[in-house]
Amino acid sequence: MKRCCGRLAAVILAVLCSISSGNAAESCGKFNYAEALQKSLYFYEAQQSGRLSPNNRVSWRGPACLTDGQDIGRDLSGGWYDAGDHWTANLTMSFAATTFADETTWSSGPAARAGKIVIRSAMVADEDEDPAAAGKAAAAKLKKAMGDAALKAVVISECFEDEGNKKKLLDGICSVLPADIVLGGSTYGSFSQQGCTDFDAVCLLGIGGEGISVAAGLVTEMGTSKLVFEKDQALIQRRLQTAGAKLAGRIRRTAQDRVLVVMADAHSPKNQHLVEGVQKMLGKRFLVTGGSANKNAGQTFIYYRGKMYKDSAVGLMLSGNFKASIAGRQAKDNDAVISSAKAAAAEAKAGLGAKPIAAFAFDCAGRRSKLKKMEDELAAMQKVIGRDLPLFGCYCAGEIGPLDTSQKKSGVLCGGGGWHVMFTLIGR
Repeated sequence: MKRCCGRLAAVILAVLCSISSGNAAESCGKFNYAEALQKSLYFYEAQQSGRLSPNNRVSWRGPACLTDGQDIGRDLSGGWYDAGDHWTANLTMSFAATTFADETTWSSGPAARAGKIVIRSAMVADEDEDPAAAGKAAAAKLKKAMGDAALKAVVISECFEDEGNKKKLLDGICSVLPADIVLGGSTYGSFSQQGCTDFDAVCLLGIGGEGISVAAGLVTEMGTSKLVFEKDQALIQRRLQTAGAKLAGRIRRTAQDRVLVVMADAHSPKNQHLVEGVQKMLGKRFLVTGGSANKNAGQTFIYYRGKMYKDSAVGLMLSGNFKASIAGRQAKDNDAVISSAKAAAAEAKAGLGAKPIAAFAFDCAGRRSKLKKMEDELAAMQKVIGRDLPLFGCYCAGEIGPLDTSQKKSGVLCGGGGWHVMFTLIGR
């Protein structure tokens, strides 16, 4: 048993320190934690008892001990052998196997203090009614833009009709990029330095380089997607606060955490309660931004590790030796939407105190509907940040960040609201 526990301690340490993005070549310092995880998983395949799983890679192994328990009328075959012995230790082995199988959280290795940070966006409109091809094209475009920087995370903003088309788009993206690091949500459209899109388009945000670390988490079955705020406010508040705390609690924390990006099936005003739950874990002054997924019937999906979810929320923590600044503004008419976008970008830039590396903007789809020309709001942001800084923007059904003056709470940096643009700058 001592040998078993010793192996488990080493294995679990490797899991906690590793990146589960599928990039076996990526190492952290002089230790290749991804390879340690792969070999740990291979160890369990070698130790399998009973009938082997179809994906077992150990060529010299075969089924074993299939008659265990027959003398007492039970089927006790299966499990794993203890450290090469001939008996199975079910509690310890099953605990470690469950730890490996948990897909609700993943993280990269720690950020190098002076390492390079590469953040890029790629946007593609589907002009051929082929979502899979659009997904492949966007992924290839992002991969090229990232250069030799190893991708740590890919965030999706997409606006395709129907679940089938969304699935084709996602499959196209994941045929080029590692599915394990792909997350995001359905939106009402996107914008970048290329311009603005609405229907049948996708925008990808790529985050990579040794100078930034990421950690992600997922919470499912929040139990609020079918509830109506006016009738079920108390139940929505309780469930979303619980979901927000669970989401934040699943994400690995470090001393260099800077920004949490949240995308959720919780449109305004529900999103406020999700943020309150997150703040129970991270504190009221932590920088949280993000947006609510498209709320149109049949269009609301959250993406995590290349899979589609409903009634869920995903969080992506960005960590490293960099600075982050955020500002939020609310508006409901053409001129105010344009001026508030410029003001939010200017405030975020003034508060950064560093050279900008990239910008994120989570914008209300309702604001866009008030514009005479969709591009005017983007042009206002570009007057502040220029036309070269990487920009990832999406139109949402609710926004997370600093609420405008009338809704701001004392001592609280961020909240969830509507009709806002939440503008974040990353810099060093």
